[in-house]
Amino acid sequence: MPEAPKLAEHSVVSENNNKVLQFIEEVTTNADEVQKSVLAEILTQNTHVEYLQRHGLNGHTDRDTFKKIMPAITYEDIVTDITRIANGDKSQILCSQPISEFLTSSGTSGGERKLMPTIEEELARRSQLYSLLMPVMSQFVADLEKGKGMYFLFIKSEAKTPGGLPARPVLTSYYKSSHFKNRRPDPYTNYTSPNETILCSDSYQSMYSQMLCGLCQNKEVLRVGAVFASGFIRAIRFLEKHWPLLCHDIRAGTINSQITDPSIRESVMKILKPDPKLADFVEVECSKDSWQGIITRLWPNTKYIDVIVTGTMSQYIPTLDYYSNGLPLVCTMYASSECYFGVNLNPLCKPSEVAYTLIPTMGYFEFLPVHRNNGVANSISMPKSLNEKEQQELVDLVDVKIGQEYELVVTTYAGLYRYRVGDVLRVAGFKNNAPQFNFICRKNVVLSIDSDKTDEVELQNAVKNAVTHLMPFDAHVTEYTSYADTYTIPGHYVLFWELNVNGSTPVPPSVFEDCCLTIEESLNSVYRQGRASDKSIGPLEIKVVESGTFDKLMDYAISLGASINQYKTPRCVKFAPIVELLNSRVVSSYFSPKCPKWIPGHKQWNNMN
Repeated sequence: MPEAPKLAEHSVVSENNNKVLQFIEEVTTNADEVQKSVLAEILTQNTHVEYLQRHGLNGHTDRDTFKKIMPAITYEDIVTDITRIANGDKSQILCSQPISEFLTSSGTSGGERKLMPTIEEELARRSQLYSLLMPVMSQFVADLEKGKGMYFLFIKSEAKTPGGLPARPVLTSYYKSSHFKNRRPDPYTNYTSPNETILCSDSYQSMYSQMLCGLCQNKEVLRVGAVFASGFIRAIRFLEKHWPLLCHDIRAGTINSQITDPSIRESVMKILKPDPKLADFVEVECSKDSWQGIITRLWPNTKYIDVIVTGTMSQYIPTLDYYSNGLPLVCTMYASSECYFGVNLNPLCKPSEVAYTLIPTMGYFEFLPVHRNNGVANSISMPKSLNEKEQQELVDLVDVKIGQEYELVVTTYAGLYRYRVGDVLRVAGFKNNAPQFNFICRKNVVLSIDSDKTDEVELQNAVKNAVTHLMPFDAHVTEYTSYADTYTIPGHYVLFWELNVNGSTPVPPSVFEDCCLTIEESLNSVYRQGRASDKSIGPLEIKVVESGTFDKLMDYAISLGASINQYKTPRCVKFAPIVELLNSRVVSSYFSPKCPKWIPGHKQWNNMN
């Protein structure tokens, strides 16, 4: 008798999976029709909004008129409208439905997070995309409904705009919503972490309690993950540092006194029971000299790691392989603050082959062809505004060409129209009539550790601010480059400086440390939050290199085929032999002595208080 409910549950799961797969089949087969009706629905809902009226759309809801009249835009084109909404203007500026909150983008404008408008109904749309993931995964990995997922999920700081709307990251918005907190019992959203541990704003208490719950249920864990690869590695490094305390709690069935949040203590105590045998097992594994394969050793039934390892996150793949003994690394979905886009229908593919199928119901998608002369560029620079010819180059979802690279342009239900997201995608193939894309990079980004994105202009300005500290010593930077060092956990930015020192007094170490801090203070708010609040980025480092180092760098580039006439020093390096060359010529190294200043919200809001 006890088996009957399980069989019934299994058949419900199976039936739901089939429905989801059927939905994917239908919308990808009818991709163009779905896209047409999505655009018509968005424009019909928002016929009278100020932005569309301003551009003279005059109630037209057809694709041809929309494409002819509406410009492709960047954030700077709508920042005045966004500011009005943020300051409390409730008129229908971008959207007919009330803006419920702003989602803060990890891209920045003027050093501050961009604010993406959203509406209440978008939460349901985002939840729908989440609901596609596990039915897809279940085609490749059996019995996932029979265990739990150990996911390290966190909320981040949020602020209120002067008009009283929340401004917070998209995942924080989702985890705090009723769609997540009151989700129906579902074997696929059965996590080792109670909601209370995820919703705690203290990152130490949240990480400690989630790790403790994950260890206590180690035999039930079938999949592990975090949003980004960097976040999951931070969790493993946390375990490396704190396992004696965690073992003590498992052995005694108590929670460390540093965990003071009463809701966390209560939720964890429902899971935690004294278990000396498990404590001994964890202690033995964590005490070993090598941590290779620690994930499969502590969570022996784990079938894969669910993290984003595309784009800049690919730099973490070797570390994940080391800790997991080469478990499959699965990238399930592609999303941003602007819109949720698509899913990976072949989740067990190699990280380098990940391709996302855009789900045509999520928004209206267009694609701007990217032309670049240098196929090995790390970042792609693109014009801010488009001329008429470039505007006409925009193509629809079903018309993209295999092998071509495009910048993604999106129109959303929440009031973005032909908005250039800034992601560069390459067409890898098609699922029925819907294209599948490899994520190539964010345009203009040269450095990234976690969700931070630093571009070349920003880095240049930060260095310019820092070198003023060298002036009293008659020293200046003749050349520099940078790289994201992800071998340290958390990763950190490294700048290589070649100096010309004419003064007789040597530059003291404290001056270089001031230079480090000045650079950090000059970088955007996402970087500073990662350093000061999230602790997801380590202190910035300046490495001073021998005189003549950058000549050697040029010689090396020319030996690889670079043109001597067109060579210019790269402002960011990723190629291992170049990093090795630079490191071999380091004469001294300095770190930022403290965290840069950061407070939630935009500078101008904080100045109003």
